[in-house]
Amino acid sequence: MQRDNLSKTKKNGSYISSRTNGKESNHSRKLRDTLPRRGRITLRAQPSENDVNLPETDNENKNKRPLLNRGRGSSRTRVTDGSFIRKACGRNDKEGPCFDLNVQSNGYAWWYMDGISDDGSMAISIIAFIGSVFSPWYSWSGRKNPHNHCSLNVVTYGKRGRWTMTERKEKSIGIDANNFQIGPSNICWNGKSLDINFKEITIPHLDFLEGTISIYPEYITDIEVLLKPDGTHIWRPFAPISRIKVETNKKGWKWEGNAYLDGNFGTRALEQDFSYWTWSRLPFTNHTTTFYDAELKNRTNTNIALQFSKDGSISTIEPPPLKKVKRTKWFLKRVARSDQDFDPLQNKPLLDAPFYSRSELLTKVNGEKTIGIHEALDMNRFTNPFIQPLLCVKIPRGF
Repeated sequence: MQRDNLSKTKKNGSYISSRTNGKESNHSRKLRDTLPRRGRITLRAQPSENDVNLPETDNENKNKRPLLNRGRGSSRTRVTDGSFIRKACGRNDKEGPCFDLNVQSNGYAWWYMDGISDDGSMAISIIAFIGSVFSPWYSWSGRKNPHNHCSLNVVTYGKRGRWTMTERKEKSIGIDANNFQIGPSNICWNGKSLDINFKEITIPHLDFLEGTISIYPEYITDIEVLLKPDGTHIWRPFAPISRIKVETNKKGWKWEGNAYLDGNFGTRALEQDFSYWTWSRLPFTNHTTTFYDAELKNRTNTNIALQFSKDGSISTIEPPPLKKVKRTKWFLKRVARSDQDFDPLQNKPLLDAPFYSRSELLTKVNGEKTIGIHEALDMNRFTNPFIQPLLCVKIPRGF
């Protein structure tokens, strides 16, 4: 997708929407009946080859290196910590999310979105899973069939916030390149926006959260990042600079704000290769910065620092130091990137679990303060045998 075309579409206000005005149920059944179940793209590990070091820039900001500018530049570049950045490949998703994947046993695919309202009072996160990585049911099944363990996790934060994550069996799943049907909910990429129509039961309230969410990318990047050099875990930052429109059946839940869209794909379980990671996306006036810091089981680290500018250019940057953030209520360790003269802090708690934390983070990068989304994940805690039964309550298994 060309950024210029998207900008023109946005200017004219002519977004395409898959909203069905209350007819999601009938639409869901028809879509599942018609979507093909064969001929999907098999998800495979693709190691990086023939990598080259990133060149230094000759501008005033010596800490920033150009990576790509809307498709131009080096096709494969190497980050000094041993992780790799390259052109997106192997999943037919250069121009936007492609759901038509055949995820093999022990593997996973997820598409992640989040948004913060313009007034800062509300936030939302959405994750669509094939092979739900945190599902006890998937783990107990021996991870044999990821497509039998799919879920849509919609979490709203703020007044009348809700949690939903019902796992669905393969018979309730429909997939083609642009559509992902998960029980009564569906996700559709129409080339201009990612539209989510959902109706999910909430935990522990046991009511229904339903509505529509649309993500409008400023542009779609054409890069992906190898979180391990062997290509077993891939991070695909589709649209770090986006807008979001949210409307649900809860009073007051109609808003717009800044948003983010990415995907993660793997051929091995997270807990096999990772001990701990933190991730953050930080919106600024003219760009969004992302930090990905992971500790691997093999005692190596992956440290990614990328800047996505509104003009479509993408650069690696010299990251500020990792600094401690106050532990969560579950005493989960948290660290975040911030300038040396500023201590990052939680602006607002979003999700607090024994092994996982999501929060709004106040931090400072290159002298500029911002509030963004921050995650911390402790996979050593996740594998604790006492954790899995607790997750059954938060992730019920449906039909």
